[in-house]
Amino acid sequence: MNLATAFAASARKNSAKTAMFWGEQSFTYDWLRERAERVAANLTGVLGVRAGERVGLWLKNCPEFVPALFGILQAGAVVVPINNFLKPDEVAHILADAGIEVLITDAAMTEGLAKLTAARPRLQALLVDALEAPAAGRAAAPGPGVRLQRDDLAVIIYTSGTTGRPKGAMLTHGNLLHNVESCRQVLSAVEHDRFVVLLPMFHSFMLTVGVLLPTLVGGSMVLIKSLHLPKSILQEILLHRATILPAIPQFFRTLAGASLPADFPLRLCISGGAPLPGEVLREFNARLTIPLIEGYGLSEASPVVSMNPLRGPWKAGSIGRPVPDVEVTVQDDAGRTLPPGQTGEICVRGGNVMKGYWNRPEETARALRDGWLLTGDIGHHDTDGFFYITDRKKDMLLVNGINVYPREIEEILYQFPGVKEAAVIGVPDARRGEHPLAFVAASEGATLDEQNILHFVREKLADYKVPRQVVFLAALPRNATGKVLKTALRQYAP
Repeated sequence: MNLATAFAASARKNSAKTAMFWGEQSFTYDWLRERAERVAANLTGVLGVRAGERVGLWLKNCPEFVPALFGILQAGAVVVPINNFLKPDEVAHILADAGIEVLITDAAMTEGLAKLTAARPRLQALLVDALEAPAAGRAAAPGPGVRLQRDDLAVIIYTSGTTGRPKGAMLTHGNLLHNVESCRQVLSAVEHDRFVVLLPMFHSFMLTVGVLLPTLVGGSMVLIKSLHLPKSILQEILLHRATILPAIPQFFRTLAGASLPADFPLRLCISGGAPLPGEVLREFNARLTIPLIEGYGLSEASPVVSMNPLRGPWKAGSIGRPVPDVEVTVQDDAGRTLPPGQTGEICVRGGNVMKGYWNRPEETARALRDGWLLTGDIGHHDTDGFFYITDRKKDMLLVNGINVYPREIEEILYQFPGVKEAAVIGVPDARRGEHPLAFVAASEGATLDEQNILHFVREKLADYKVPRQVVFLAALPRNATGKVLKTALRQYAP
């Protein structure tokens, strides 16, 4: 079994069923299957793509993304989803790094594509706009998953690159199938479920939970057309009776403040992509009865590692327990496993863990130790097996030689009335080594005072953890999946 054969089996079983809703349109599994075959036929019969070659997928969220994904896999090639928010120079780095000569895109990307082909003359583009009808004389599509094994490379996900150049995490068919099955079990996902897809489909979280999971279990996707109007998103959830909503923390704060009808169909909300502030969870739970469970993952783990239990108990601030068939430990720098309550690096082992970084043997060696993926996240676990992330290893500050974790300070800042967004970075300090600097964005209509905020933090945290200053911004800089770009914040530092 591989992703292509798994998709083919699901498409045969559910041929007439609606696989995807897109505004007023709907698309069946037959529609997905036919277009996936056209993509595969074009790649192999026209463009000469061979098994194992990398094919770029550069699309905004649209129905064509899904058959393009499975068409590449059916051709035996490797999918490289590319962030559609990137500029051509950034895309060019990924094309060069992965050795991509064929790029699937659409007319909306014409301007960027022209710049890429000018810099990379051998690049061939396949526009999904031209796949509405099969072209005469083109080769028949190969059988799904020809000669593919579970250990064969399926997808290269480029990490978000919040620091430095992005790296390509190599995920096999087996990695992704393993993670889909773990998620199916932990979410009790069935063919009647309808998953809301509003986050970018190129991101590993949405690729696995929002695309692969519903497609392979025979469910449906509710693909959201516009993200600019929260009210329209709620209307589409209602109209298409969506049941599962994976999203980022900011959206759940919006949802908590919305007026929802009694027949609102969601049975489950999943927060991922960025840490869920405890204050957002408390606000959500105080106003709604829909379970909001926080999960944790990273591209290198396909990506889901842990999740709070579907039926509880839920622990505020916890990323939950490991998903089925995945091991998680807390280790010190020497690789020793630490007991409950002690802080160290979160490490992951299981069938979902990547093969390594594309063409980065030294980076791979640093990330994988004795079969364990070193996540770079700092945390601990309790005696009930729940894990907690306190910060990124690289984000940790050393104030007078004492570890200070920005996440701890950020959680306090979120509790201050009128604070909509908060982030903390470390800045050099000649006397103490480093000190924390806070960035805050106010809720609409709120007026914030720096001294009041600092006094609030000082009452709750040790003096050495209190930021020296608060910088006010209209909004914090974020990447496409909602993570705060702390490198970008440095330009605002006094």
